[in-house]
Amino acid sequence: MNRWLLWLLGGTILGGIVHLATVLIVPRTATQDAYSRIAAIASVNAVIALPDPSAERSLLPFMDPAFVTAVCRYDLSDGALKLTTPVSPAYTSVSFYTRNGIAYYAINDRAAGRRVIELDLMTAAQRALLPDDEDTTAADRLIVESPTITGLIVLRALVPEPGTAPQARGALGNARCARISS
Repeated sequence: MNRWLLWLLGGTILGGIVHLATVLIVPRTATQDAYSRIAAIASVNAVIALPDPSAERSLLPFMDPAFVTAVCRYDLSDGALKLTTPVSPAYTSVSFYTRNGIAYYAINDRAAGRRVIELDLMTAAQRALLPDDEDTTAADRLIVESPTITGLIVLRALVPEPGTAPQARGALGNARCARISS
């Protein structure tokens, strides 16, 4: 009886290790992740509007049909970026993801407290090069540090009623994601 319990315990532990390894490795080996699908249709450091999701197809996972979505595929190897997006009448959010889909920062129009969400995106090394004077590090300048050189910025605007979709599309259509000129 003890021998069977030992085999059962060993099998359970081995199964747990295999399951954990699979869960951690498979996402990194996927060839059609969100970044790859966006890279096929979007240029670097530019905002593009995504088509509305349908039951059969959506470019990003978990897209909500109540939101209009735009994406900026960024690359910080040539320098920092400035993201500027006007807020929509209902609700606007901006989320930052690494190349592997790990979310590291998010902000919405309520937290920004302005009619335009404006921030600088840079790596920790690029931020270290900023001067330490008061004007550069003022509280009204939002700086986001990216843990990776490449990734995605996802902008979403709520469409509470079908008639407000053009306003939400217009707000995201005026979003800009461009390299900061030195």
